[in-house]
Amino acid sequence: MEEYEQQNRQPSDGRGLFTLGVIAGLVAGMLILCMAYLGFKVQLKIEQSSQESQQVNAENSSEDGLLTDALTEKIGILEYMIEQYYYKDDVSQEDLENGIYRGLLDAVGDPYTTYYTKEEFDEFMEQTTGAYYGIGAYVAQDLELNYPKVSSPIPGTPAEEAGLRKDDIIYEVDGVSTYDMDLNNVVALIKGEEGTTVDLTIYRDGEYLHVAVERRKVEVPTVSYEMLEDGMAYIQITEFDDVTPGQFSEALQSARNSGMKGLIMDLRGNPGGSVSAVVEIARMLLPEGLVVYTEDKYGEREEYTCDGSNEFDLPLVVLVDGNSASASELLSGAIQDYQKGTLVGTTTFGKGIVQQIMTLRDGSAIKITISSYYTPAGRNIHGTGIEPDVICEFDGEAYYSNGYDNQLEKAKEVLQGLLQ
Repeated sequence: MEEYEQQNRQPSDGRGLFTLGVIAGLVAGMLILCMAYLGFKVQLKIEQSSQESQQVNAENSSEDGLLTDALTEKIGILEYMIEQYYYKDDVSQEDLENGIYRGLLDAVGDPYTTYYTKEEFDEFMEQTTGAYYGIGAYVAQDLELNYPKVSSPIPGTPAEEAGLRKDDIIYEVDGVSTYDMDLNNVVALIKGEEGTTVDLTIYRDGEYLHVAVERRKVEVPTVSYEMLEDGMAYIQITEFDDVTPGQFSEALQSARNSGMKGLIMDLRGNPGGSVSAVVEIARMLLPEGLVVYTEDKYGEREEYTCDGSNEFDLPLVVLVDGNSASASELLSGAIQDYQKGTLVGTTTFGKGIVQQIMTLRDGSAIKITISSYYTPAGRNIHGTGIEPDVICEFDGEAYYSNGYDNQLEKAKEVLQGLLQ
């Protein structure tokens, strides 16, 4: 307040104003000189500290590669600045190194290409027995918001009991922001010891909701089956893993034994999974020919084919939505190309690329996109998805208020028409 009042007082005459100006100019000049000298000393220290790093890495530097002398020097300078000036002391050398590796892969601009530390990779590759301690929800990435979302809660699990819904944005897990986080890391945060609780911050319809969900042992079904009215069979596939083809084969045979006249296959909320698993299932449905093919950056092509010996011979309707991704799009796209069934629902997610895991000697690994995949008709649906033959938007209000599944009812209507 005192400074403000002094700045707004009028000087008694011009001489006083001149004197103040001279003094202010001298002070400012001295300040600039001091700052310049300090900057010079800091730069000297930085350059001296980076010399040793440059010498150590000189043998690995290459003018043609990424690890140039200039890059090595700049990393050394940035590291020195963090060490000397960053206000916290809890940044380890390992944190900085992992940050460099992550940043390198983030720079390609592909959300599916990522770096895993040894601990993260061990978690990712952890062998499962079809059960885990968690909440029972499939998680996908919302590419528009760059947050994970619930693609579908598993029936009878804590996620369903807590009221989680498909398309719920997972904003935080136990107070930790999930923005731009790899899905495997999100799942690792959600999982935990049986009987403990995870606090989720959910963004839904413009509101933030706090949902506490108890972790329990969750059995993970990949295929469920039931007979509906008028000889219509219903088979839902929630994901494609190694056990899925066997489960699908059993469900299909049970449906035939029960007098199936037509089939509704539900791929809504299916985030994908194993390519080999989905190709096995496609071979139980498609005619002879291509199932899918991939192409890498060099134009090298890999084909997956079907001999047609088990081609499905009954009317088929396939349910899809915006959370049907990757392998589920591969299957629905092939069915559409061969006109083996009618797709009902909404446009699929649009993931038409293939990732591969590559391990490093220190136990870390990268997941990197290596190719694009194409449907039998040569369509690459990455970024666009597959448009169903019959558009039917999901009525969430009806479903969550009284359990009425309008998309399933539409699929029944379409299948009834095919049976006539």
